[in-house]
Amino acid sequence: MSILIKQVRLNDKAVDVYIRGNQIRKIGACSDQTAETVLDGTDKAILPTFHNAHTHAAMAYMRSYADDLELHTWLNDHVWPLEARVTEEDVYNGARLACLEMIKSGATFFNDMYWFWHSTARAVEEMGLRAAISAVFIDFDDPQKAKEQMEQNQRLFEERGRYSDRIIFQIGPHAIYTVSEKSLRWAAEFAAEHGLMIHTHLAETEKEVADCVKKHGIRPVAYLDSIGFLGSNVTAAHCICLEPEEMELLAERGVKALHCPASNMKLCSGKFRFTEAQAAGLQVAVGTDGAASNNNLDMGEEIKLAALLEKHSTGNPTALPAETAWHAGTRAGAEMFGLNSGVITEGALADCMLVDLNNERLAPGHHLIADMVYSADSSCIDTVICDGNILMQDRKVDGEEEIIEKAHEYREKFGR
Repeated sequence: MSILIKQVRLNDKAVDVYIRGNQIRKIGACSDQTAETVLDGTDKAILPTFHNAHTHAAMAYMRSYADDLELHTWLNDHVWPLEARVTEEDVYNGARLACLEMIKSGATFFNDMYWFWHSTARAVEEMGLRAAISAVFIDFDDPQKAKEQMEQNQRLFEERGRYSDRIIFQIGPHAIYTVSEKSLRWAAEFAAEHGLMIHTHLAETEKEVADCVKKHGIRPVAYLDSIGFLGSNVTAAHCICLEPEEMELLAERGVKALHCPASNMKLCSGKFRFTEAQAAGLQVAVGTDGAASNNNLDMGEEIKLAALLEKHSTGNPTALPAETAWHAGTRAGAEMFGLNSGVITEGALADCMLVDLNNERLAPGHHLIADMVYSADSSCIDTVICDGNILMQDRKVDGEEEIIEKAHEYREKFGR
């Protein structure tokens, strides 16, 4: 597959961009290149796509199912009872809906944790995205359940080869309050042995911290460190209830923090202190969380919320400027997973989007990145390319009508 994008704006200059295979091969004058597909970049700008650092994609089937609730009530009384009824096909259809929404809002990668690993992997493969996918690991201190979860992850690890390299297998121990110490130790050891990433939730609520202190005598970060869990292969969602020294320890261990402002605000879990985390040396990327608690997967909206929330909470209008927020939603997530994406340069993966500079939200156009963070919405995104393949053009995705029609069935299946 080869694509030539002619006279598209990059860093305030009109250039040609030549894509062959899954890489950006040349930026500049490309009149000597021939391509299977030629796109007119006039009045468009080329930008890196978003990297959604934390979500539960298939929960798109639960959008607006249980709202305006505290986290543990939301989980215990609504989410987990519904998930007990969910099938592999439900997860596949929910993940397809999520992939569609992410494509249409400019994301080409997401870091996922959910049930029925193959269902999400199959949806991602078919939709043409990238994803780091973990099968959620929960044992509730039940030794038999722990054994089953370990065996399942070992089996999935062996079966990961069914898919392209756009899909990264990882381990997903849910949280310290749902996973036993033995299983957390196993996850760390298995991941280290096989060079895998670990995706977890950490320090999301004051209740989690208090329960950990009551059970283990120490706070969550210290607890995980004491059992050898923390490392540079760990991505930790939320990281809200952290003391300064805990941020420093996470940074020292190389743990990556995943900031989900919309979900945190909606569930009143608390606020991640972005400025302090960065000062402590902690790597941070932005994610949407799942559509059951956000309720959308729009990364453009998420980075705007991250920037505004940081300014508001610190009382500092210079906190988390547009360029930093943009990096946290694009390049930062790519770097965490060793992906040469989130940038538009020669040799980078051909994961990019074309935005319509004639969209009213991008006019008059003083500063494109500031516009993308503070004023744009998904209507500004015309074309999305991932791995050198066009996933959306003229805001149309192949098969979107069927995906949405199928999704509507869940209002009946899971209706109250």
